[in-house]
Amino acid sequence: MSSALGPSAEEGMLVTLCYGANGSCYRTLHSFGVQLAIYLACALATLITVLGNLLVFVVVSHFKALHTPTNHLLLSLALADLLLGLTVLPFSTIRSVESCWYFRDDFCRLHTFLDTLFCLTSIFHLCFTSIDRHCAICDPLPCPTKFTVRVACIYTGVGWAVAVVYTSVFLYVKAIAEGLGHFLRGMPCVGSCQLLFNKLWGWLNFPAFFPCLVMKVRYVKIFTVANKQARLINNMSRSIRSQLHVGASKSERKAAKTLGVAVGVYLLCWLPFAIDTMVDSLPAFITPPVLFDILIWFAYFNSACNPLIYVFSYPWFRKAVKLVLTHGIFCSRTSTVDLYQ
Repeated sequence: MSSALGPSAEEGMLVTLCYGANGSCYRTLHSFGVQLAIYLACALATLITVLGNLLVFVVVSHFKALHTPTNHLLLSLALADLLLGLTVLPFSTIRSVESCWYFRDDFCRLHTFLDTLFCLTSIFHLCFTSIDRHCAICDPLPCPTKFTVRVACIYTGVGWAVAVVYTSVFLYVKAIAEGLGHFLRGMPCVGSCQLLFNKLWGWLNFPAFFPCLVMKVRYVKIFTVANKQARLINNMSRSIRSQLHVGASKSERKAAKTLGVAVGVYLLCWLPFAIDTMVDSLPAFITPPVLFDILIWFAYFNSACNPLIYVFSYPWFRKAVKLVLTHGIFCSRTSTVDLYQ
């Protein structure tokens, strides 16, 4: 067979493989211009993710006025998205452009672990934040005593711990892999890193996204109560408004709307990928690699959207960013500035 094709044809065949070995994955060849465009797009998404979430992390950590239970959850959410951008997205970029995994199987497992860990942590933090907003809007008077910084720290620890345990069990516990071997699909070929996108994982991952649907129902209730409170306040005379604190404040309603938008963006970015991994396992994995990469990067883009949502929604965040960029984070005077004036 090789003699019929000749040396040049054989060499051309090897160019389309990730490795010059039996069982190697095929490499999708792109022109230099297409490769450069994909690299630039992925690099831009990674840069926005890293810089945006780093800015959120620095701002919330630096300014004492922002050390609230809600912002504690946002700080941990920004940390998860920041680590995703630093440790996962650069290698995912190379895999998407080259359509091959060049970093060994052990690192593939670690890469998948970090990818799943940070994404699950994000959704848990959004769930906990919706609980906080529900308390602030629907039960505002006792809320400060219920949702404290200590409670926020507990929620944060639970979110990270559950994500670590959930991911570790299916990646590193051999008994699980051996007992469910008839469900699992390992490396389909040499040079692939789609370790967990199999029949079992697709159906187990989808329920992890179900809390987002619960969050949407919760936010519908929050908006309904907030609108009723706003109409009640508007119908009062100015003197009564100054004497009574009716329901949630304007800033709390604004925070609820902003976080509702964040949940909506999360659903928009992640549901297509979650549904695809669940449905695709039924007819034996028929999703084209190009479509799979588009869906996973669309999901990754959610980590870059959250800082943008905060920038365009919160005046105090824009003010804090301006202070950080003009005076720096090492100026002790800026840490005590009242950002809400």
